Amino acid sequence: MTDWLQVALLILLMLGTSRLLGRHLWQVFDGQPQPWLDRWLSPFESTLLRWVGDPGRPAELAWDYLRPLLLSNFGFTAVALLLLLVQPPWLNPQGLPPVPWDLSLHTAISFVTNTDQQHYLPEQTFSDLTQLGAIQFLMFTSAATGLAVGVAFIRGLTGRPLGNFNSDLIRAITRVLLPLSLMFAVVLLIQGVPMTLGGPVSLRTLEGATQILVRGPVAGYEAIKQLGENGGGFFGANSAHPFENPSPFTNLLAMVAMLAIPAATLDAFGRFLGNRRQANLLLLLVTGLLLALAVVAIQAEQSGNPLLAPWLSGPNLEGKEVRFGATLSALFAAITTATMTGAVNGSMDSLMPVGGMVPLFNMFLQVVFGGQGTGAAYLLVFLILTVFLTGLMVGRTPELFGRKVEKAEIVWSSLILLIHPLFVLLPAALTLADAPTLAGISNPGFHGVSQVVYEYTSAAANNGSGFEGLADNSRWWNLSTVASLLGGRYLPIFALLQLAAGFARKPPVPPGPGTLATDTALFTLVTAVVILILGALTFFPVLALGPIAEAFSLPR
Repeated sequence: MTDWLQVALLILLMLGTSRLLGRHLWQVFDGQPQPWLDRWLSPFESTLLRWVGDPGRPAELAWDYLRPLLLSNFGFTAVALLLLLVQPPWLNPQGLPPVPWDLSLHTAISFVTNTDQQHYLPEQTFSDLTQLGAIQFLMFTSAATGLAVGVAFIRGLTGRPLGNFNSDLIRAITRVLLPLSLMFAVVLLIQGVPMTLGGPVSLRTLEGATQILVRGPVAGYEAIKQLGENGGGFFGANSAHPFENPSPFTNLLAMVAMLAIPAATLDAFGRFLGNRRQANLLLLLVTGLLLALAVVAIQAEQSGNPLLAPWLSGPNLEGKEVRFGATLSALFAAITTATMTGAVNGSMDSLMPVGGMVPLFNMFLQVVFGGQGTGAAYLLVFLILTVFLTGLMVGRTPELFGRKVEKAEIVWSSLILLIHPLFVLLPAALTLADAPTLAGISNPGFHGVSQVVYEYTSAAANNGSGFEGLADNSRWWNLSTVASLLGGRYLPIFALLQLAAGFARKPPVPPGPGTLATDTALFTLVTAVVILILGALTFFPVLALGPIAEAFSLPR
């Protein structure tokens, strides 16, 4: 009962913060006056814009917004890659060596794409300098990049210019991510999460042995990890480690943090559109999908493992922290994949087949809150497709937000939906075709298929979590997932910006008798059906070969 009360409290906190933070996002990115922040931050932001040589003009074309995005992300990657390859002796009391080139490349690209897929044990691989200067630096810039793209897409769909990328990036960091992370880090610090550059501590155990206890600047790292939907852990155990997530209270805060900005982005969209009802219905839609999928995962874990039934009854606690239990671990798994965060407070590989199918399905859809900024954009793409399909069915002109939905919008929307399965299914098929050499599967059979598909899905969806029984720190995995990381991040961004720029150039059309209302409960329900059907049809064969087949192979 206590666990279910925490689920209810989580939803209430998420819905409550969405309105407050959504108003703030709208003010930040719509240029609304914020006297106190403007007084302190505007001179600094203007100086940064001048330093990068940007006059601050809004982008007229999609390429005008995309070009500085790609240049800045390339620069961020280069700085982080250099630090990983060298790993200098400063703030490196353990004397950790430079990181191999293939792992360095994978790590830098993984973090610049907001994926944070980790093919290593962080506490045994990175110094504090690398954690701060490369990893945490990219956590801020990648989250800000995604948020900027989401806002640009919203501007385009509501008939505004896309905006200026460098300005959006800077304001996303200075006015959203940094202040929120600072507040969250202070709370975590009070709760016992360490924040130190003191290096490891040597302790004497009760048995008389010596144990090295790794510490570091964890509280600040943990804050942006959750708020920025990054997910990569300071420790290999991620949010199951007591230094990252010491109590059920911090576990609740982590889940609220993962949901806060995606929910607020939808609220901000309603303010940009001037139709809060539309945004509220979309927020209820994704909240309903999240709750439904979370209940499926919770029920699967609470039912236990039938293979152990003759000897052990109760929930499936393999790979779970006792202080969280089966319910909160399954809920965390559902939220971390719904929001594309990728943090974990238990072993995803130890989930029951149906419990493991929920994270996979979340990443297939990418719209159950979704990634930082981009999740809201993908949801609006489904809205465009739903308007088109329902318009065809009832004989009405496809219009959305006062503009006609025509061939170009459907082509770009379809491409956005097709990119994701391309970078999941093709590399997974190549890997499974030579599984003994390439895959590193630790569990043969149906679960092995799930391990491989999950790894590429996580990369292409910019999530970063994994079925960690997989031996993924190999040259094949490091380089093949780089293709999914890059393709799953930048190709959809290109298509989203093209779609938004074209939509913004369309002349507004006054609503008429044939206009289909999109801010109704019925239309929202139809949108949910379209999302589920498209997601299920695209990936059902993979689910059938992996978790579904594994579930049917268990005794009844």
